[in-house]
Amino acid sequence: MTEQRINEIIEKQKKFFETGRTLDVSYRIAALKRLRDTIYKYENKIRDAIYSDLGKSEDEAYFCETGLVINELSYMITHTRKFAKDKTVVTPMAQFASHSFVKSSPYGQVLVMSPWNYPFLLSIDPLVDALSAGNTVVLKPSAYSPATSAVIAEMIEECFDEEYVAVVTGGRAENQHLLSCKFDYIFFTGSKEVGKFVMEKASAHLTPVTLELGGKSPCIIDESAKISLAARRIVFAKFLNCGQTCVAPDYVLCHNSVKDEFVKELKDEIVRQYTETPITNAAYGKIINERHFDRICSLIDESKTVHGGKSDRSRLKIEPTVMDNVTFDDAVMKEEIFGPVLPILTYENINDVTGIVNGRDKPLAFYVFSQNKRAIRALLSSCQFGGGCVNDAVIHLATSYMGFGGVGESGMGSYHGKCGFDTFSHKKSIVDKKTFMDLPMRYQPYKKFYMKLIRMFLR
Repeated sequence: MTEQRINEIIEKQKKFFETGRTLDVSYRIAALKRLRDTIYKYENKIRDAIYSDLGKSEDEAYFCETGLVINELSYMITHTRKFAKDKTVVTPMAQFASHSFVKSSPYGQVLVMSPWNYPFLLSIDPLVDALSAGNTVVLKPSAYSPATSAVIAEMIEECFDEEYVAVVTGGRAENQHLLSCKFDYIFFTGSKEVGKFVMEKASAHLTPVTLELGGKSPCIIDESAKISLAARRIVFAKFLNCGQTCVAPDYVLCHNSVKDEFVKELKDEIVRQYTETPITNAAYGKIINERHFDRICSLIDESKTVHGGKSDRSRLKIEPTVMDNVTFDDAVMKEEIFGPVLPILTYENINDVTGIVNGRDKPLAFYVFSQNKRAIRALLSSCQFGGGCVNDAVIHLATSYMGFGGVGESGMGSYHGKCGFDTFSHKKSIVDKKTFMDLPMRYQPYKKFYMKLIRMFLR
């Protein structure tokens, strides 16, 4: 898409927002309902596109992408009117007589930039929240998932006028031009490196940003954990979408007394879920492209591989792979894996875990498998991370009732449900002062009696 065409879309959206149409909550809800109906209409096309880009099965494409989007839409359709209402707050006695309230107002023009690993979910979910809050949106899906991006563009063009919502297709050139333009808010999901670039470009216009990034999310297993259940849930979470999930367990930190048992259960569970030949399993997806395929393969140390390790470059498939006796000096621990490779490290004392986790970049997710409530509370309080689960993994992002986001190097800001609405809304704090009376104490000349009253109020 040319720079001129992108500029035309941005100018159209600016003028449309200035009409005030999106301030009408009924207009927003009608748009969300229209989007939901269009997704139902395009469901088969969405499924086929996700399979083309990532090899996801029909079931996985629905419950990890399309279904989650529909759920977010239904939630926001139900709650947008409530979220948009002015919220009365307490008025200090010193401001008597007044009515104090907070008004949620849309930022205006929003740019949503989405990644390739969940190309439908991570494009449409933030779009839903931005529309609920009353914004116009330019949506830029990833060039690495061209089939899904094409379907999204077709679907959005049918559903909305481009003055309200528009899709910009293309690659790096389009991304760079969009980031040079002035938006009122930018929502980016992707890598930490690109996130830094987005934040740098946004700073030129003092544009606020939400950054949904990633990191090496740890999975802690202590000696009290139900090992077989932990293995089952970790295999699901780690190898979902071939490990190309920002909140996938990046490594396991296992108590040395249960490590051998855990490794055995892990191997059995991989075979149970993905068969003995996962590369030929039609329900097991693929790596997005050759560059990422080669990068992931380079992280696999054959001497430490205890399960899997095979790959097929022609199919862009890598077996679910487990590496044991890994240390933080290994290549696999130097970067976010973002693939179907699970390194296992050990610890002896639970008190050491906090130092290990906090001594590295803050992860997007944190998982602990334990039956020890005291240990769980201590880890959740002392370790720094975006969000997480106890005795499960990944599922904390699949809800509209909690915000999802990172902290530090794993991102800033959050979305989903009310948090998503708030992310795309500016909160105006307003005091409506009544005119039937006017307290004289704030006006000069100041008097001792008035100052006594002020001290009484301001304490």
